[in-house]
Amino acid sequence: MKEFDNLIDIVKKLRGENGCPWDRKQTLETLKFPLIEETYEVLEAMDFGGNLLKEELGDLILQIVFQAEISEEKKEFAINDVLNEISEKLIRRHPHVFANKQDISTEQVLKNWEEIKKHEKNHLDRKSVLDGIPKALPSIMKAEKLQKKASNCGFDWENIDDVIKKIEEELQEVKEAIKNEKNKDLKPDTKGEIGDLLFSTINLSRFLNINASDALNMTNKKFEDRFKFIEENCDIKNSDLKTMEEFWQKSKNRGL
Repeated sequence: MKEFDNLIDIVKKLRGENGCPWDRKQTLETLKFPLIEETYEVLEAMDFGGNLLKEELGDLILQIVFQAEISEEKKEFAINDVLNEISEKLIRRHPHVFANKQDISTEQVLKNWEEIKKHEKNHLDRKSVLDGIPKALPSIMKAEKLQKKASNCGFDWENIDDVIKKIEEELQEVKEAIKNEKNKDLKPDTKGEIGDLLFSTINLSRFLNINASDALNMTNKKFEDRFKFIEENCDIKNSDLKTMEEFWQKSKNRGL
């Protein structure tokens, strides 16, 4: 599209000899955190859609074009190579659409996707089904990814009661670790036990097909709204816990 070509030309000009000093200074390394920031801004905009999402998607596309331009300057690949690569991958991993037309389930699509991926050149050195999960993924997302990968191999709980039982076991181990911290002869791993509890709770969320990150973000927003209600209705610096608790309950009664 001419619009996409226009964006590429703009980036090339910004990176060119008479371009912008800041843009010319950027490297793949300096663009790592801006890419993360833009991705999270897209995630937030997805809750609203419309013009806000349109703008944030543009910022994210800019990051991709920018990195491709830097790579082209290094004579590694260009944006056309990026587009061709993803197009070929989509066709290769959807044989039920582009090769042998088949009416298959979502589960079978995901299973085929993983099987096809195993035989691709960039994945041949992976020995474990868990290999390839990005190390930089946020902890909740990584836990979900690990659990889903294992589940696809049949390593999963049979029913939700077992998942809940596991959470109860992990909570008890956290309590024991906290209790044992007072005993100098023991070295309780409280941090590790809390990690196990969180991992099990995320597993419950996955088992219920609930995105754990979304669930936690909902609770974060709820806490933020309720605490701001307290701030608006009392002087928190000079109020005791009982007073703040009363306004917390009022915020809940108002649906916050």
